[in-house]
Amino acid sequence: MGDPKGFIKLGRKLAPDRPVEERIHDYRHIHDHMPEGDLRAQASRCMDCGIPFCNTGCPLGNLIPDWNDLVYRGQWKRAIDRLHATNNFPEFTGMLCPAPCEDACVLTINSDPVTIKEVELNIIERAFEEGWVVPKPPPGELRTGKRVAVVGSGPAGLAAAQQLNWAGHHVTVYEKSDEIGGLLRYGIPDYKLEKWTVDRRVGIMEEEGIEFRTSVHVGESPTVEELRAEYDAVVLAIGALQGRNLPVPGRDLDGIHYAMEYLTQQNRRVAGLPVLEPEITAAGKKVIILGGGDTSADCLGNAHREGAASVKVLTHGPKPPTERDPLAWPEVPFMLKEYPSLEEGGERGFSVGVLRFEGENGRIERIVAAETERTPDGKTTPKPGTEFEIEADLVLLAIGFVGPVKDRLTDDLGFTFGRRGGIETVDKYATGHEGVFVCGDARLGADLIVTAIADGRKAARQTDTFLMGRSLLPG
Repeated sequence: MGDPKGFIKLGRKLAPDRPVEERIHDYRHIHDHMPEGDLRAQASRCMDCGIPFCNTGCPLGNLIPDWNDLVYRGQWKRAIDRLHATNNFPEFTGMLCPAPCEDACVLTINSDPVTIKEVELNIIERAFEEGWVVPKPPPGELRTGKRVAVVGSGPAGLAAAQQLNWAGHHVTVYEKSDEIGGLLRYGIPDYKLEKWTVDRRVGIMEEEGIEFRTSVHVGESPTVEELRAEYDAVVLAIGALQGRNLPVPGRDLDGIHYAMEYLTQQNRRVAGLPVLEPEITAAGKKVIILGGGDTSADCLGNAHREGAASVKVLTHGPKPPTERDPLAWPEVPFMLKEYPSLEEGGERGFSVGVLRFEGENGRIERIVAAETERTPDGKTTPKPGTEFEIEADLVLLAIGFVGPVKDRLTDDLGFTFGRRGGIETVDKYATGHEGVFVCGDARLGADLIVTAIADGRKAARQTDTFLMGRSLLPG
């Protein structure tokens, strides 16, 4: 542990955000770094709690007390070794993970948790600065001669690919888009994750011997059968990008889009890449974002930076509580979540149900909505006599995801899908087709980045066992 009295002497402190008036005009990362002295002091708050619930709160099982103590003592090299023991990409989770580990921190029972995520991010960035993060290709004599295809290059696919490569297999990653990264590339805004960080990690993986192929739509060319004939195993990490629809009158009007369509286009604009038609832009428009989660917050931040005339974020359910239920520990509590993009402007509304979209000449002009209420059986329904109108030039649907996009790949394999929309398996990660495995959001339904990485690692272990009869990869 760190300082035995650190959690008594010190309060929780986070790294500062860049000023709103500065960051709203660019797409650079919004957070500043914390000085080393402050960071080591924060790491000292990690107490000798007996049972480190933070470990179990993290889907990766990160050894959090270990590297908190090492940071407190200034042993950064040992800290990154402990961090990389369980997490392939701490730079991604350190920036993007909602930190369920902090919700599970014992301090959360009656105080503020350790700044685990901040410490994690600083460990990996320090490691890159010091040159400690280097390619680690398996020695030639450990190559197995087995070939594995990984379909999808998001966090789950990249984690599975790196693990399988370290096991000695020849790994090729197929990506439908023109760049590697999945949602890291074309879903997460640059102000949350600058894309050079993705390129940095992909470059290391290439030097380790992983082959990446972009603009390849598996299922079309090559077909699933062609891929299975070429490789000894196939791991599907195709995500769960099918947005939830809102089938109300007027849904077919122009100007109503799934959030991911907008986010993808905006990331391409920022990268200086061409944008497919129809072009979706918030510049100068009255924007309505439906949904109150991470995706809606990402749309909000982008709309601010594009110069929207106004932005409203509307949720059909009631406003969550602002205080944590102490009985929720160590689980993630249900409470109102604040986002940096909300500090930058825009309005937030709760208990708003959309009844229909209206417009002229085939284009959205307004939303007809009503106040909602919760019925005793937990359903959310419109309250009679509360209808009102909201002007809108652009509507973005950020109301969740229903599973993988259905295409020829999923059709040819005849998959069935579970309650959360994920592909159902017959044995953990194994599908009903020999040598075909699935992981990440494609298996679980839309989930956290940390869960996707953990799932990719576990799928790699099962794939390795299938190929070799046993596996030395961590589970």
